[in-house]
Amino acid sequence: MPTLRDIRRKIGAVKKTQQITRAMNMVSAAKLRGAQQRMEGFRPYAEAFQMMLGNMAARVEPEIHPFFQKAPEVERVALVLMTADRGLCGSFNVNLINQAVKFIREKETAGVQVSLSCVGRKGRDFFRRRKREMRTQYVDVWNKFDFSNAVAVAREVMSDFLTGQVQEVHLIYANFINLAVQRPVLVQLLPIATTQAGEEAPAMEYLFEPPVAQFLEYLLPKYVNVLVYHGFLENSASEHAARMSAMDKASSNCKDMITHLTLVMNKARQAAITKELMDIVGGAEALKG
Repeated sequence: MPTLRDIRRKIGAVKKTQQITRAMNMVSAAKLRGAQQRMEGFRPYAEAFQMMLGNMAARVEPEIHPFFQKAPEVERVALVLMTADRGLCGSFNVNLINQAVKFIREKETAGVQVSLSCVGRKGRDFFRRRKREMRTQYVDVWNKFDFSNAVAVAREVMSDFLTGQVQEVHLIYANFINLAVQRPVLVQLLPIATTQAGEEAPAMEYLFEPPVAQFLEYLLPKYVNVLVYHGFLENSASEHAARMSAMDKASSNCKDMITHLTLVMNKARQAAITKELMDIVGGAEALKG
């Protein structure tokens, strides 16, 4: 049975851990407010942009721009995986990495090569340990990121697509549902998908000024930038929410552990007191005899 000193030392260690988890919870909550506001402000714009381009793609000839053209045979695809730079956020990183692993296995089983780009240290480290070749890697971008980070990622995958190195570009990030739920999603960036079957596109006709080819040459790269930046915002808000939830559960577990250890300490102290009393009574009886 552990001594009273050992139990007190363990209670002190758990209390210090609880202080750390509470501090991390408050920091994540403060960061989440800003990230959630940016994400919720940008989400309607990104969704409307995506819907508009999907409807437009269904009404123009694919030959008008390479971003609309589907390859007759897909031999190589690009995957951009977004994870966090740090852990202590529950299963957030694991779910994103599992989604990427599943996608890579499905493509490679079908004979398609996958060119991987990782945004975030956790995804980079996971595939580096498994000797997976990565096209590019971006780390330490989540503490202070802006639209230029999304442009850098988007520019690289657009260049690979235009030069024919890849025939498809996909993006994996965590979609922020609420404070308790963040789901990994897989989005196809290129080629731009038309309105999906079963969805009725609004009956509208587009008038282009300047000419459509010139207009799309300007618009489509910005569209890819917007989708990548939307992934950045969603992933950032999801990371802070996941970490806040994980630290809240850790603080609760610390509280339960302290309660349990306090009971164990009280029992051990009571047992020690009882033993001392028995020794005193035994000594007194021996003296009487």
